[in-house]
Amino acid sequence: MFPVFQPESPEAQAIYDLFILVLMISAAIFIIVAGLIAVALWRGRSRAILPKQDFGSEKREIYWMVGPILIVIWITAISAKLILTVNAFPKIQPPGDEMAEADLTVTGHQWWWEIEHHESGIVEANEIYIPTGKKLRVKLQSADVIHCFWVPQLARKMDVIPGRENYIWLEAGKPGVYQGRCAEYCGNQHAWMNFKVYALTTDEFAKWESGEKVAPGTPAEPAAVAGEKLFFAHTCSNCHTVAGTVAQATIGPDLTRVASRKQLAGGAIENSTENLVRWLKNPQAIKPGCKMPNFKFSDDEARQVAAYLESLN
Repeated sequence: MFPVFQPESPEAQAIYDLFILVLMISAAIFIIVAGLIAVALWRGRSRAILPKQDFGSEKREIYWMVGPILIVIWITAISAKLILTVNAFPKIQPPGDEMAEADLTVTGHQWWWEIEHHESGIVEANEIYIPTGKKLRVKLQSADVIHCFWVPQLARKMDVIPGRENYIWLEAGKPGVYQGRCAEYCGNQHAWMNFKVYALTTDEFAKWESGEKVAPGTPAEPAAVAGEKLFFAHTCSNCHTVAGTVAQATIGPDLTRVASRKQLAGGAIENSTENLVRWLKNPQAIKPGCKMPNFKFSDDEARQVAAYLESLN
């Protein structure tokens, strides 16, 4: 079953219900029109002469004109009502409170997603953790080109446009993992610009949130210590953030909790030791065109940096 046919939020359910209603109306119209055409073909199939010509009935023509117009007006009205209901207009922003307009800010990059929780200050990459049963206003923005944020089971599609802020509601009715995608072609790695929404119970979310607020400790294993030195020596800190260190750049994904993530490279590979080593040795082989440079790490160096990154959890 396609996810779009398995709504798990009030908004997604409303969109699904409208789709089914319009589909049924369209199917009924198709059956009526196709049936009338079939009857006309059947009746006139064996006649050697043309049927009697007349000018029809003005009354019937009015019925056939008014009926479809009323149907179109009705569909337009219920669609407009739904659009106004699901639009997440920004809150009125109090003076000096820049975060009041949204609960989350999602920024599209080529080719990954950055997520910031306003209340806690937690920053994620390609994984969005939310509590179930809570309606969250999400601000969408782009760092480069046009993207499109879409979680079929939870929310409508919404374009992510450079220089413009769009808003969307995000809510999950029950705990689960929901696949999200970029639904607007944005470059050669558009297909690997995926993300997942992890809906947790209130208690599980509070536990996750408290854990995320604690900065990772200093690595103790020799391989991780050596990897930390390589990480900073090769200017990785010029693009990434690691909480509790001097690495505070925002060009690439925040690596503070990279070891706890399920996937890497926008969903291109699973997060495992071997995959992380492969990624560090040659990112372009896995995701051609990505912004991550190839530092020409040796096998030992790649494993040491991987050991450091795996200590960040």
